[in-house]
Amino acid sequence: MTTTKPDSIWTPAFALLCLAQFLGYAQHFILTPAFPLYVTHLGGSPFVVGLVLASFAVTSVIFRPLIGHWVDRWNEAGVMVSGMLLQGASTFLCYLPFVEASMLANGLRGVGWAGFNTGGYALLALSAPSERRGEASGYYSGVQSSATILFPAVALWLIDAPFGGFGVTFFAASALPLIGAAVGALLTRTARRPSHDTHSNESKSAQAAGEAFWDRAVLLPSALLFCVQLTIPAATSFLVLYAKEIGVGNVEWYFVVSGITSLIARPLLGRFSDKIGRGRSLAAGFACQVVALLLLVWASGLMGLVISGILYMLGAGVGGATTLALAMERASPDRRGRAMAMFSVAFPLSAGVGALLTGSAVELTGYFGMFLLAAGFAAAGLALTLAKLSSLR
Repeated sequence: MTTTKPDSIWTPAFALLCLAQFLGYAQHFILTPAFPLYVTHLGGSPFVVGLVLASFAVTSVIFRPLIGHWVDRWNEAGVMVSGMLLQGASTFLCYLPFVEASMLANGLRGVGWAGFNTGGYALLALSAPSERRGEASGYYSGVQSSATILFPAVALWLIDAPFGGFGVTFFAASALPLIGAAVGALLTRTARRPSHDTHSNESKSAQAAGEAFWDRAVLLPSALLFCVQLTIPAATSFLVLYAKEIGVGNVEWYFVVSGITSLIARPLLGRFSDKIGRGRSLAAGFACQVVALLLLVWASGLMGLVISGILYMLGAGVGGATTLALAMERASPDRRGRAMAMFSVAFPLSAGVGALLTGSAVELTGYFGMFLLAAGFAAAGLALTLAKLSSLR
């Protein structure tokens, strides 16, 4: 009988967790190009696209502190499964051909996304070996981002296929997290469960209520992750509309190549951050993002977009894996759910703020000015990293 080494990353629980995360993120990346195209199909402007994308972020941010507290009091895997069920069910509202219905669907999906991510990150923090957190974070975030390899392209293919359309695309987007919920149900039997002291939690309820969101231990990694993710809408959702405007076809190859880059690079970059330090890794990641977004300003063909996508995903990969490892190192075991809830707030918050800012920039300055603005955001993240370099060692 083989036994799992104490420092092994690929336990059965970790494998099931990664599979569930892959399916949940697959839905997200199907909807990444589908929502902008669907909203404009219904007559919405780029600013309205930004509002629809921001509705997802608003609900995810608002409910995440409560969900983090729920994780600490109940069960990490159970919260993740509940979130995936809501992700799948809410997408059916997109069958109503109104922009308002799409906004409601995306808002409800944001609540499910909050449970899905908070539960998943708490499970990762619980199971990752302490001396290999960067590597484990790289594998975990690599599995999440690997959905970018095929699923944006699948969405574009389904929308344009003779048998497809937006209805078929939304059906696929609903099915994926529901399958993931079934995988998560298996995880509830496999994952190691920490003891949650209910009486201790009740006696500290006032303190928990006051600190549920602003957990200072993970404030810096959360702020850095916000900077890493702030430009994601510019490089994904709005890039589809930009490629359409400049007449570049086969834009699905941008997502395929950049997704493969992210999948291969994240585990290696996570291990790299274990060796050279979190600060240096983050600085390199932000520098890659700045260069990639500046390249988009002058890109006029598919090759330029693809090269930019490779650089951008290298930067996003090292930034995501490094900030996640940093948050796990700083999270207190008895507040793991709330700490990881605060950390993961950076994802929807940056997506919402980024969508509104980039959508507004397109309206005011066009895509040229929008990509310059996004490069400035990445440069601000680099400046924050360099200013905090001593505390990131």
